[in-house]
Amino acid sequence: MKRALLLIFTLTCVLGLVAYTTEPPRLLSWADRVAGGGRGVSLVADDVPFGTAGQTLNIWAPATPTAKPRPVLVFFHGGGWVHGDRRAYDFAARAFAAAGYVVVVPDYRKVPGVRFPAFVQDGAQAVRWVRDNIARNGGDPKRIALAGHSAGAHTVAMLALDRRWLQAEGVEPAIVRAGIPMCGPYDFYPFTKRRAIDAMAGVRDPRFTQPIAFARADAPPLLLLSAGQDVQVGAHNAVNLARRLKSVGAPVRHRDYPALSHEEVVMSLSVPFRDKGPVLAESLAFLKQAGVTP
Repeated sequence: MKRALLLIFTLTCVLGLVAYTTEPPRLLSWADRVAGGGRGVSLVADDVPFGTAGQTLNIWAPATPTAKPRPVLVFFHGGGWVHGDRRAYDFAARAFAAAGYVVVVPDYRKVPGVRFPAFVQDGAQAVRWVRDNIARNGGDPKRIALAGHSAGAHTVAMLALDRRWLQAEGVEPAIVRAGIPMCGPYDFYPFTKRRAIDAMAGVRDPRFTQPIAFARADAPPLLLLSAGQDVQVGAHNAVNLARRLKSVGAPVRHRDYPALSHEEVVMSLSVPFRDKGPVLAESLAFLKQAGVTP
């Protein structure tokens, strides 16, 4: 009875935060932990520096040690390029860590302090750090996948499709074995929303900010997740990118969740909201199919 009351209280708190604040993930991570989301996983490293601009990252992994290196998932949080931080997305990291992954969650620089392409460059520097260091934390640098939500999904798509960013960091683009962009903007020029206008301000050729412009046949497998009730980004971004990738023969799958909102797709990775949609189960199945599996 007490457990049921606690869960009801937790869900009430989370729903209230979703409704009345702009950044619910931090409380959602707390609710996820209360509901058992942290069982069997550990925060193995915190505030790890990487890159050239004072960036930091966290690493989550299964608590049970193993002699065999584990596959790695780098998760980029959302926040419209303006807000958000890695600690608020512990619920997402724990979900994949519980499935056997070493999960790296990097921070990145935000608007108005920077503009495009700074946050994509930060993402590329995070991948370089993973390549060079993740073996010390039990990860396999030869099995790296990327995932991210919203603005983080844009970074995932750019790193997976536009070779320039990883190459600029001395990283072979083929190091990315698979990607799961969730509810991201991939085909959003001309810019109509204030966050996109601010984030992409000053770019000489705005087309270079668009993941869809870099569709290529040899792209890593991508699972594009979208939400039918997404009013922030719009499912057409995933529809258009999937169509373009298919037209050039790239391995891509588009999965839409008609009843979910922009936020609910990533929320469903958490224990309290996992029954909203099979996002975690389908993401894990995709990673397995792509060969990035424990």
